[in-house]
Amino acid sequence: MYRFLLLCGVSLVQMTPLTAQAQRSSKSAKDSVYRINPVSVVALRQPERIIETPLAISIINKAQFEQSRRFGLDEALSLVPGVLVQSRSGNADVRVMVRGFGARGAGERSNAGTSRGLRFYVDGIPETEPDGRTSFDLLDLTAAQSIEVLRSNASALWGNAAGGVVNISTIPQFQDGQKGYASVGLMVGDFGFRKQTVQAGVKIDGGIVYGTFSNTDFDGWRQASQSTLDQAQVGFILNPTSRLKMNIFLNAAQNKFGIPGALTQAQFDADPTRAQDDPTVYNPTYLARRERRDNRLGRIGTTMEYTINEDHTLTAMAFAQTKYLQRSERNTYRDFNRYHLGGNLLYRGTLYRQGETNIRVLAGMDNQYQDGAILFYSLVNGERGTTLRTNKAEGAGNFGVFAQTELMLGEKFSAVLSGRFDRITYFSQDYILPRLNATRSFEQITPKLGLSYRLNETTTLYANLGGGVEVPAGNEVDPPATFGEDTLTMLNPLLDPIRSRTYEIGIKNTSQFEDGIIKAIAFDAAAYLIDITNDIVPYRGGRFYFTAGKSRRVGAELGASASIRGGVTLMLMATLGNNTFVNYRVDSVHYNIRSAGRFADFGGNQQPGIPSFFSSARVRWVPEFFPYINAEIEYRTVGSYFADDANSINVASYNVMDAMIGGDIPVAENFSLRAFVRVNNFANNKYIGSIWINPDRSSGGQPAFIEPGLPRMLTASVSAQYRW
Repeated sequence: MYRFLLLCGVSLVQMTPLTAQAQRSSKSAKDSVYRINPVSVVALRQPERIIETPLAISIINKAQFEQSRRFGLDEALSLVPGVLVQSRSGNADVRVMVRGFGARGAGERSNAGTSRGLRFYVDGIPETEPDGRTSFDLLDLTAAQSIEVLRSNASALWGNAAGGVVNISTIPQFQDGQKGYASVGLMVGDFGFRKQTVQAGVKIDGGIVYGTFSNTDFDGWRQASQSTLDQAQVGFILNPTSRLKMNIFLNAAQNKFGIPGALTQAQFDADPTRAQDDPTVYNPTYLARRERRDNRLGRIGTTMEYTINEDHTLTAMAFAQTKYLQRSERNTYRDFNRYHLGGNLLYRGTLYRQGETNIRVLAGMDNQYQDGAILFYSLVNGERGTTLRTNKAEGAGNFGVFAQTELMLGEKFSAVLSGRFDRITYFSQDYILPRLNATRSFEQITPKLGLSYRLNETTTLYANLGGGVEVPAGNEVDPPATFGEDTLTMLNPLLDPIRSRTYEIGIKNTSQFEDGIIKAIAFDAAAYLIDITNDIVPYRGGRFYFTAGKSRRVGAELGASASIRGGVTLMLMATLGNNTFVNYRVDSVHYNIRSAGRFADFGGNQQPGIPSFFSSARVRWVPEFFPYINAEIEYRTVGSYFADDANSINVASYNVMDAMIGGDIPVAENFSLRAFVRVNNFANNKYIGSIWINPDRSSGGQPAFIEPGLPRMLTASVSAQYRW
């Protein structure tokens, strides 16, 4: 019955169009990569100036990442405080963390190419599935115009797995008098990197139409790490009437990539380019099994906004998506056919307005449902065999209702109170072994309170207190095989939702100066304490999961930007944290250390996979005497951390520097050529780019946990731009 209601509920659709952000004007990249008063839409699910919002938010405009390969999110989010993105093989497969949320999203068992604990959107359409897992197939940095990152826990408005929220806007911005644009581009680089792009857009009566197509091929720098990514998008931005705005988005992608596996420290030291091919660790090996993914997806989505009057607005969103996923994994060949439907409905209005005092409200509902067939076959020489081993269906639904009240007292003080109810349900059916069938639901009410105080026109203090919820993702509810639980039920009875409480304070400043060497400066500093119950922890590299009783994350983060006369822009991000298990005991049999006693107690240990310090600094120069060229240098540091709960596997710290020089040369009145040369890892440092948490060990006791970082890579790009 609940499944039926979920499907019917899709007809009630949603939301504040996050895409509105891209329709606002911004400075040219030649002027600055920094915008002085950006507007957030994801923070409070309605347009709001960042400086007035009692949450930690970052907006990255196109100029900050367009002169890169635009392949993985690590290239776009490197300057966002509190956010660490680690590339697993140098392609689009990354591990994304926001204040530690998402840290476990790597390793084996269906984790390649996905994230956990964070919500991702493209033009307001959710990429995150109902269970909180996100695939990166449709996250197209080639089409991206800006990226908004909400770093504060946002479950009170966005629901499950909202430890952070990332929205990519693809709507192009037209300059005054501009009617259209077209561009073609070619990019080549080391390790067989090739990328072709075509983009075009034109104004029509009452709106615009635009599209992007890109093809990226990468032979890979490790064995079995080749990848091919084709992405296409068409958007229609329409204004049928003065009160109605309507956007339609068509997206498609095919993402193929190999998985070379993790290395032991000895293998990494000897030759980090090799795939994991030690038969004492895995037999058959990743290389022999040709571990890989082949994902094909298509989606249509629409967002609408209807203005009832000056004080009342209704917004809505709906989408339908199909997925055909094939993979070689754990000695089986797997076929997934899935459909993903969803939408939501949102009302926002002003209930009271008297001078500088007003009360605004927001209320709405979200609904998502995903289902489909799963077939596991035997694996023969890396290809699908003829023996059907598993025939099952997995469904997940996420229904939520929320409300928010914002009180503004004068020009200085505001308070925001929000709350949300979520119900997440899993349905599992096994057509070969029906006795394994299971259904499980998780429910949660999540509140949040935020306060902000304007010290002056350029500076705001804020504080917030709120809860968070994250249910285990689909593959995480698979039972562990240690004691044979996986032969009793399809859903892990040992897992409970992650519940968290966040305390946060911060200060924001944006200032411009008429005189002096500094033209503009901005900074965003925040401190937080997050208490977490039932933190989900991967075992055996992510093959199954348990929960820690209680953990705590305490941190401080700083983001700063300065525009200096002469065309220099300085950007800095630094994050410092202490991430520990407070109360965590696990049956020692899962670590194969029965002699140590019945339980292993990891209370007081550092949480694996989360560095205590990381930072980035970038210097960009656009000479005022010749603003058609630019250059930049970026230096990143990631401190050491641990790969296991016992804190016995240390991951060494590393430093990486990138350098770039580029230009945008006008050739004719409406025609220009753009080109750049970028060197990633300029010093060719050897480092551990990402890890598997609580990894398997070989018969010799060596853990396979290392995913080596990308060595020095040269990339060159040229594109032709025509505007009319």
